[in-house]
Amino acid sequence: MQSDDFWPSIHAAEGLTVGGRVDIVQAYLTPRLAAESDDQKRCGLARELVRAGSLQHGSVLLSVLSDKDSNGQVHAAESLYKVGWSGDASALRAAFSDCSEMRLRLMAAAALAKHCEHSVRKDAFSFLRENLRSESDPAIFRLSAWVLGRIGESGDRDLIRSRLDDAQTDTLVFAFLEHALAALGDPRGRQALLRNFESKDPVIRTYAAIFAGESGMMEASPNLIRQLDDKNLDARIRAAHALLLLFGQDL
Repeated sequence: MQSDDFWPSIHAAEGLTVGGRVDIVQAYLTPRLAAESDDQKRCGLARELVRAGSLQHGSVLLSVLSDKDSNGQVHAAESLYKVGWSGDASALRAAFSDCSEMRLRLMAAAALAKHCEHSVRKDAFSFLRENLRSESDPAIFRLSAWVLGRIGESGDRDLIRSRLDDAQTDTLVFAFLEHALAALGDPRGRQALLRNFESKDPVIRTYAAIFAGESGMMEASPNLIRQLDDKNLDARIRAAHALLLLFGQDL
């Protein structure tokens, strides 16, 4: 948590919450949120405070999401998705319905699909699946795969698999699709995720750890333990987080 690298420190806070140390997260992040002026970073701080139980900081995420001049709108919607926001969804609905910025629409749809009444969830899931089916830009359709891998259904595997050929030239997007398949229980996706721990790209190694932990992949434990010595800070943090998810406080 003492790192000068902002986002890895936020990811470390997430891991500490999983490990039951919400006291440290709240004590460390609360004054940082009060002093922070950048909306993207404010969203990261507020998100982890909400995840740690300080739900009042959800107001920061909703405020940023509603500010069309903010640089943090996408971060706000993504953060509301990540914490499973169950409060007022009017700002999310507005972003999903009215926004021309595709990344913002996708993250708003993800948040609504994760936790909202049935009719809204149905529309949000339909949008995510249609984006994955028809979007030509891999940098965009990978987001739908990222979300559906986490909160989708086994039937989404065929749809995700259908875009693999379109991602052949982008190793990161290809890995996103593989990891989404792994999260949905696809055996070949899980084998690919294990191979991705050996990637030369630290971002791919980092996401391999994230998805392994969230997917309950106990078979990834040796890879995660080795990654605790990774040269990349975020890869190390995410490996530790995944191990906490897999083994809890028995570590």
